[in-house]
Amino acid sequence: MTLQKENSDTGSSISLDEKDIAILKILQDDALATVREIAAAVHLSTTPVHERIKRMEEAGVISCYAALVDPAKVKKGLMVICYVSLKEHGKRTGSKFVKLIQEMNEVVECYSISGEFDFMLKVVAENMNDYYDFHVNKLSQVENIGQLQSVFVMGKIKETHRLIF
Repeated sequence: MTLQKENSDTGSSISLDEKDIAILKILQDDALATVREIAAAVHLSTTPVHERIKRMEEAGVISCYAALVDPAKVKKGLMVICYVSLKEHGKRTGSKFVKLIQEMNEVVECYSISGEFDFMLKVVAENMNDYYDFHVNKLSQVENIGQLQSVFVMGKIKETHRLIF
């Protein structure tokens, strides 16, 4: 099986074969897997596995390696989805909003969306009082917000970082 992946940085594509996909599946499950462990699992020697990983890193297919932290274990157990509409929709006003959101540690994800709202934020907080403080003293103070709706996550049904090919 060969997939064409579009490299968003250069506009070029990279072909992924079955071995590349197998390597990606392993790394998505365990980013600390050694080249030796991966090589054994995909039935290649270490040199071609290392070369394949480097090629996928350079092409942007593998964008980073990260440790996933359980929010509840670090006192960030409240998750809130915030929908935001801006009053004005210009390049300058949009860029200013994005810059401010990127500086807010409580916002762990931000998406530009279509529909009634312009942005969807994933916000983590310790508890309701912590979120209230963020909402009133930070988010609501951002200029150009026309509408803001908070949706509180009651439970997590599925959360994954793994892309299945």
